[in-house]
Amino acid sequence: MRLTDRVAMVTGAASGIGRATAMLFAGEGASLVLTDVDADGLTAVADTLPPDRCWRRAADVRRAADVAAVVDGGLARFGRIDVLCNIAGRSAVGDLLGTSETVWNDVLATNLTGVFLCSRAVLPGMVERGVGSIVNAGSVWGLVAGSNTAAYSASKGGILALTRSMAVDYARHGIRVNAICPGGVDTPMLDGYAGALSSMSPAAARRVLTASHPLGRLATPEEVARAALYLASDDASFVTGSHLVVDGGFLSR
Repeated sequence: MRLTDRVAMVTGAASGIGRATAMLFAGEGASLVLTDVDADGLTAVADTLPPDRCWRRAADVRRAADVAAVVDGGLARFGRIDVLCNIAGRSAVGDLLGTSETVWNDVLATNLTGVFLCSRAVLPGMVERGVGSIVNAGSVWGLVAGSNTAAYSASKGGILALTRSMAVDYARHGIRVNAICPGGVDTPMLDGYAGALSSMSPAAARRVLTASHPLGRLATPEEVARAALYLASDDASFVTGSHLVVDGGFLSR
């Protein structure tokens, strides 16, 4: 098992990629500090995991006090946090003129500021121990332009830039910082997002999005979680500042 005796904090753990990451990491031997704004969903996930290796607290990653409470609770329970997976995020549809200031601020706060706050909270302990791994959830939309994704693309591009910056700053402390960049992932959030991008029904939009991936399907959350596991584990011991694309060939078209 690749994460035996490691403590991993996963944000956005109630559903989708975050949930899949939590489940996979537990199977690989990690003790888990889990958080999500969805308290009921978080409880449902935590209840499927070994209670002696799982601690949870509902929190909003946009709020520094919430993040501090999660990290402090995890440290009190397990004594350290070795791995941080910043998965929590939200999408929004709209070009620049079609994006309100409220939506812009919410997307940037959740997707980018959340990464900043969570990383800032766990880094002192990692620096003190001289070891750690941070995995951030980017996106192919952080690498290329997508129509009607102004706020979302800006947030994901920011995550990738922040990932590189942290990788350079903390490499001397033995801390690796990387990002995963998924293409289309088969999660409930995808249906509303795909449908809003066009005048088509969600089902029709899903078919078009699926066809845009050369492998002819969307990723499962578990496939993206396995990429996060690779970056979090010692298998990637010489990998930092990287963006691992998991897109079924989407960017190769």
